[in-house]
Amino acid sequence: MTTILDGKKCSEKRLELTKEKIEESGLYPRLATVIVGSDPASQMYVRMKHKACERVGIGSVGIELPEDATTDAVLDAVRRLNADDDINGILVQLPLPKGIDTEQIIDAISPAKDVDGYHPENMGLLFSGKPRFSSCTPKGIMTLLEEYQIPLSGARAVVVGRSIDVGRPMAALLLNADATVTICHSRTKDLAEELKRADILVSAIGKAHFITPAMVKQGAVVIDVGINQLDGKLVGDVDFAAVSGIASAITPVPGGVGPMTIATLMENTFMAAKEQVCGSAE
Repeated sequence: MTTILDGKKCSEKRLELTKEKIEESGLYPRLATVIVGSDPASQMYVRMKHKACERVGIGSVGIELPEDATTDAVLDAVRRLNADDDINGILVQLPLPKGIDTEQIIDAISPAKDVDGYHPENMGLLFSGKPRFSSCTPKGIMTLLEEYQIPLSGARAVVVGRSIDVGRPMAALLLNADATVTICHSRTKDLAEELKRADILVSAIGKAHFITPAMVKQGAVVIDVGINQLDGKLVGDVDFAAVSGIASAITPVPGGVGPMTIATLMENTFMAAKEQVCGSAE
């Protein structure tokens, strides 16, 4: 029987726990979001993050910039937030419109407030095995795997996708958990054969129903990070109906990885507040 890894249920549990910890701490963490343009998906994600902040007791501030904003305009907003002692976490909603230097924006965020975990300093700490802030989606996946007691030590893990926000940090977290990790991407030869070796398969390539049963090992744990539109419906990278019959555990889309990403953002923001106010995340 295939286990459905219910990210919605797990995220609810984590949000309640974060709320309790914030109440006990006496702190009032604050998160600032920066969104450029009017992309409907990005606006929806930002609204969901602000709603989660309200639920757990984190103050939130939203900065909205027009579609034609320059790199300098975004940098100015980030620098003002860096200098604001009342702001503990900064999140710049990605992707940014064409013409804006995303790498320059990420580099400008204070590493101590980089609750998305994308700054090179935080990424370096993650890959060195001493993470401060891990990227929210990969860290949320690790929490979900832990919740369902999925063993990672010694497991063969394959990550499809090498992005800075999911693929690379996901591989680092799995490696830190003593899994044997392979990263696959668009230039990987014999992709299907690589995937069939996976005990843990994480797909983050953004292609609807790309992962078919022929690519999945019997009894594998399948984590679907993809969010795609197909025939007017939201679907993942994995053909869920077909692969469910092979996998021992699988995340649905929606209701799998997405909720865990937001819950982890709340945890990272609280952690940032503790470090900034108390000098320690403990």
